[in-house]
Amino acid sequence: MRLTSRARDKKVHREASDAVTWFDREAALCEFQDARLGERFRTLLKQIGGDIGQSIPMVCQDWANAKAAYRFFSNERVSEADILSGHFKSTWERIAAAKGPVLVLHDTTEFTYQRERPDLIGIVKRIPKSNSRRLDGKPQTYTTCGILMHSSLAVTLEGLPLGLSAVKFWTRKKFRGVAALRREST
Repeated sequence: MRLTSRARDKKVHREASDAVTWFDREAALCEFQDARLGERFRTLLKQIGGDIGQSIPMVCQDWANAKAAYRFFSNERVSEADILSGHFKSTWERIAAAKGPVLVLHDTTEFTYQRERPDLIGIVKRIPKSNSRRLDGKPQTYTTCGILMHSSLAVTLEGLPLGLSAVKFWTRKKFRGVAALRREST
């Protein structure tokens, strides 16, 4: 039996209201292509949420669960949008229920990593090495690899966080620098 979108939404909202913890409420509104992916996500969220700051092998406690977690995150049928969809819906519900204006604060964060092959992750920026010059006299630089994240956090005027309203992750395959961008835009 196939549910209509309205019946499915009612079922999802009922599941969300029956949930006992915040991550159950947020995860109940997620939309995955396969219900089993949604179940696996809820399990992972409970494991990770129960021991914030720990690595996946530590929170999963055994190799089989850790391997299942890595398989989930590398699954082609799972996207950032799938994972964040429940939280975004919950955030918009909290925004709609808020009395008064809501501020949306934006921030871009760099997650940097030390790797021998930064091209495998992506480039965040190039940084000049202090007191080091190339043969042509220009400063020598080193490449920082990592991921950039731009997020938008909704908060009330009193400072109560309502949740993320948007998130974008990206990397650069090539970094041309500010001077090259200025020349291109003029």
